[in-house]
Amino acid sequence: MAEQPKLLGTLPSPFVHRVIWALKLKAIPYEFIIEEDLTNKSPLLLKYNPVHKKVPVFLHGDKPVCESMIIGEYIDEVWPQNPLLPKDPYERAQARFWVKFAEDKGTAVFRMFSSKGEELEKTKKETLEMLQTVEEHGIGEKKFFGGESIGIADIAFGSVVYGLEIIEEAIGEGAVFEDEGRAEMSERDVDMPRRDHSFPVSK
Repeated sequence: MAEQPKLLGTLPSPFVHRVIWALKLKAIPYEFIIEEDLTNKSPLLLKYNPVHKKVPVFLHGDKPVCESMIIGEYIDEVWPQNPLLPKDPYERAQARFWVKFAEDKGTAVFRMFSSKGEELEKTKKETLEMLQTVEEHGIGEKKFFGGESIGIADIAFGSVVYGLEIIEEAIGEGAVFEDEGRAEMSERDVDMPRRDHSFPVSK
């Protein structure tokens, strides 16, 4: 019997959740290994991600894969059920475009943790513009980026919305983002196994 893959991560990291969602959407059993303290990195993390020393790290046998969206594509190639990327080359390119957009523009959300005053207002504006762009040009009238099923672009943006909710709770800015686009994205995001933490945990 093949050894279960392992995921080294910490909660509530939105980037770790990207990998969790990919694994759950494909119904892949795995072992979750908690990285207890990112200020005091474990020997396991330093061994398997010596370059960036960050989570998530996905272990397939003794082979480590790093960076959340790279892990997502790796999982999609190794386990083809419930595909996350379209087969059509053009549609696949479009999905990767929106993943890149999430990577580039989603940083505004996470900057809110350390922003104050004018800088905080700027990050709020950037975040709202990002959500409106996604709603208008990315999803439109569709249920998800790719149509009726969750794909890799939805995972990328799901982590942004998830991170936004955490930050809103932390800094008390929830009311700022009660716009139509945000509400629609959050409603779609309900279909993500996003708050289900009932996965195997090993310390």
